[in-house]
This record gives sequence, C-alpha cells and structure tokens, in this order.
Amino acid sequence: MRSWTIQDLHVVQTKQPAAAGDDTFFVAVRAGNAVGWYGPVRERVGRYVNDVLASETKDALVTDHARLLDELWAASRGYPSDVASWAVGTVDCAVWGLHGRLAGRTVAELLTTAAPRPLVPAYASWLTQDLSSINSPDVLTSVMAGGWSFSKWGLRRDPADPSREAAARMAQAVERCSNALGAPLAVDAVGTWTPAVALAFTQAADPACLRWLEDPLPRHDANTYEFLAATSLPLAVGERAHCDEDPAGLIQYIRPSALILDAVGCGGLTRAAQIIPVAQAQGVPVYPHGRSFLPGIHLAAAYPDAVPAVEYRLRWEPGRQRLYEAPLRPENGHIRLPDTPGLGAAPRSTACPAPH
Repeated sequence: MRSWTIQDLHVVQTKQPAAAGDDTFFVAVRAGNAVGWYGPVRERVGRYVNDVLASETKDALVTDHARLLDELWAASRGYPSDVASWAVGTVDCAVWGLHGRLAGRTVAELLTTAAPRPLVPAYASWLTQDLSSINSPDVLTSVMAGGWSFSKWGLRRDPADPSREAAARMAQAVERCSNALGAPLAVDAVGTWTPAVALAFTQAADPACLRWLEDPLPRHDANTYEFLAATSLPLAVGERAHCDEDPAGLIQYIRPSALILDAVGCGGLTRAAQIIPVAQAQGVPVYPHGRSFLPGIHLAAAYPDAVPAVEYRLRWEPGRQRLYEAPLRPENGHIRLPDTPGLGAAPRSTACPAPH
C-alpha cells in the first residue's frame, strides 16, 4: 500500500449557492496530483474546518483513517459538539475521497473486500409535507410511483394542542395515510414533540401503520426512550449521534427498529464503518440519513446486508445534486453508485480555484 501524505486542505465556496440553501462550502484535501472533496456544508462548519482542523491534516497519512479521526476529534475538544462532529466528519469524508482518487477505486470498494452493489435502494422523504395536512391520497401515491422502498413524512405537533389531543390527531393522520397507500409509513417528529406527546402517541397510534417513528424526543433522554422502547411502537434514532457517542449504549437502551445514522454528523465514514457492525450484531438495520447522502450511498453499497436503503430527501437533494460535477439521479427508487474513483463529491464550480 502506498504511503500518501496530505499536503494541504482548502475550504472553498460554490458559485451556485441558491441550489442547496445554506450549504454552500466544500472541503478539498490534496495529496500528490489528486484532490478529495466533500460538501456542500454550511459556512459555520466550513469555517470550523478551516480555523481548527486544517492544520491537523498536514502531512497525515491518507490511508490511516482511524488515527486521523482520533487526531481531528482531539483537536475539537471544548467546542460545540454538533459543529465539531460535523466538521470532523466533513474532513474525514474528504480524505476518504482522496484515498479513492489516489488508489483508483471508489470509496465503497475501499470499505469492503467484496464487490459493492452497483444499485442502492432508497426511500423517499418529504418532511415539509406534514401528514396531518395531507387530505388527498394523490400526494402519497405520486411519491411512491417513483419506485421507492417506502416513504417518510413530517408529523408536526401543533403547540396549541394539549398533548393527548395532539397525539390522537397525529395517530389518526398516520392511520389514514397508511391505509390510503396500503403500506406502513415512516414519520419524523421534526423536533416538535415533547416527551408527553411521545408517550401519548404510543397509546394512540397503530404500530401496524408505522415503519418507524423517528427521533420523537429533542434529545437522547435514556429514561424516556426506555419507556417508549417498552411499547410496541417502532422507533428510529441516531441522526444526532456525535463522534464521541457510544453506539452500543444508544442501541442497548433504546433498542430501535432502525438506526438513522448521519454518516458525516457521526464523525465521518471512518466512524460510520465502526458503528455499522455494532448495529448489525444487535440486529438493527442502518438507514443513512439523507443529509449525508453521498457517503450514505457508499456505505449502503459496501454493506448491503446491514444497510437496506438510504434516504433521498425529495425537497432538498435534487438542488444539492446540481452542485456536483457528476450529479446522481434516482432510477426507479434506486441510486447508482458512482463508477469513478473517490467519493463523487467534486463540485461543478467554485468561487475560488481548486488546488492543483
């Protein structure tokens, strides 16, 4: 194996910021004649990478991912964990992309000794569409006509409703929409629920209508989640897992039906590749969160037995894909693994020249 060392890291901004909202920055890591990219990310994450982490990558071995992850996380101690973990994951993914470019292989091929699957199943999410507000089944059936494995929708609590009334209204919406589709739905509380609402929902909802209820609590409160896990309601957690969290503990006290792992937010592909076998050993399938779509594709391709599908965010992902040199487009509910070396995250154009 070649011993490539990182020469420098740059944070650059795309020339097409409107396509991806606030996510407009890319990280570029260079070694030899190759560049590894990851993005887009928000300015706060890009600034953190530039100010705190860039110096840590200088002369680091491209192939020693675990050691570099430890060094990046050590440099991040004392900073806000969400931004720090995302910044660490951003650099980690860019270095994996660089490794692939140098080795002439996709990142999925680097992650597994077997041949990665070329087509990755995906499920569709549309969180700006709230199930309680959907009155026509046409909205649901038009989405599922795309061939997706299943669909996920927002389920927001109206703060004016008392807990039991809110839970009953949302449970009725889930049952109505699930019956219209003839299949269970995944729903996301989108940060609007309280523990009281979550507990009331477990009593009002029909588990047969739900694939899972995602992150019903604003934080991973062990006591409340243990109570929720004791019911028959399927739960999905893990989107907010950080680089320093123990996934075994998260899985043990929640016993989720699915782990919604954010491949960048958890600390990057290196950390995700450590977590997936832990989840698999406990029989918990991993569904990479759509905010980190590209790394999730490579994980799903490399670990088909552990990662059944990735999330495709209908509202946001098409705009993000327009930022890439080689955009990925759904094919009957599947995403084709990029066949070029690296991660496939090179931007179409940037406001600053890329390193040469």
